[in-house]
Amino acid sequence: MITRITDIEDPRVQVFSRLTEAQLRNRLDPSRGVFIAESPKVIRVALDAGYQPLSLLCEEKHIVGDAHDIVARLQEQGAEIYTGSRELLASLTGYTLTRGVLCAMRRPVESSVENVVDKAHRVVVIDGVVDATNIGAIFRSAAALGIDAVLVTRSSCDPWNRRAIRVSMGSVFLVPWTWLEDYSQLREQGFATCAMALDDRSIGIDDPILHAQERLAIIMGTEGEGLPDETIKAADYVVKIPMAHGVDSLNVAAAASVAFWELRKRG
Repeated sequence: MITRITDIEDPRVQVFSRLTEAQLRNRLDPSRGVFIAESPKVIRVALDAGYQPLSLLCEEKHIVGDAHDIVARLQEQGAEIYTGSRELLASLTGYTLTRGVLCAMRRPVESSVENVVDKAHRVVVIDGVVDATNIGAIFRSAAALGIDAVLVTRSSCDPWNRRAIRVSMGSVFLVPWTWLEDYSQLREQGFATCAMALDDRSIGIDDPILHAQERLAIIMGTEGEGLPDETIKAADYVVKIPMAHGVDSLNVAAAASVAFWELRKRG
């Protein structure tokens, strides 16, 4: 059934308009948490990956247009489908929808670090990165460049953030990830750690000792200040990307792409 919405105060669509990211996360009951996937392409990736849809908010023209296949899939699964004019949806969400489609989906139960890295050879740790755009870009590069898993510190932006999901182009649904509470969890799983930072201990990213590691965790830090001193000191290796023309560093998302490609598992 497709329901047409005519009132921006309609409680049935408050998940798309009134709830903050914290409320969507629902810390009091994580089993009931929700995330919002935006655009037909991203929604398809989530559905193909097995995520559970709860409801869809779709601009009228996309019901039989760009999102017709998504509408059919959600109808088969019994999810609620709401539609309305472009102007109403813009009033409801607070912005004009880029692709005219939003889908509320159930957050999965958090996995343990042990399960996520079980068969991994290369993982990335996102430590204290708070910009949702950078989170999404790192996930997209991780998926494209062969990173087996992503671990995220609690000081970082939630990868289920709407913007992070959109920027990742759905890659957040493709790479196993979970929250990292302590770096000892990596050591217990046999990972060597390399902190991406400029430091007196820094070695070049092409150093053969890094490629020789069977299991390697690449630690990426904040956009501004970089990694905490204690994290750098505790790492097995401190690694730098050589710079030219006096440039001191790259954006964290760009640096991650370089690191993923250079430090990928070979052979």
